[in-house]
Amino acid sequence: MRMLLAGIMIVLATAIHAHQAPSGFTYDPFCCNGDGENGDCQRIASKTVHPSQGGYEVTLLPGDHRLATRRHVFSIPQSEVKKSPDGAYHLCLFPNEDTVRCFYAPPVGF
Repeated sequence: MRMLLAGIMIVLATAIHAHQAPSGFTYDPFCCNGDGENGDCQRIASKTVHPSQGGYEVTLLPGDHRLATRRHVFSIPQSEVKKSPDGAYHLCLFPNEDTVRCFYAPPVGF
């Protein structure tokens, strides 16, 4: 019984930290920390994203993501891309601006 209660508490605590994108979908709890004002997930402009062989290349400059303080180039394999339900790109950086935790992309042809 204790194990069941502990598991429920962990799930609830994790879900509390998930926040929503401006369009209303909720980021996966694994991906986000914080909230819409200071969280590590946010929508990024499509101009920062370029399809590459086997995935995407994301180039961020300061201002492209609230956590980016310098230029970053991230290569994200297709196997790690999450489906974006709102047709926009979203990027979650955690535990710092150098680490992609999750990347959401619209389905091809959206």
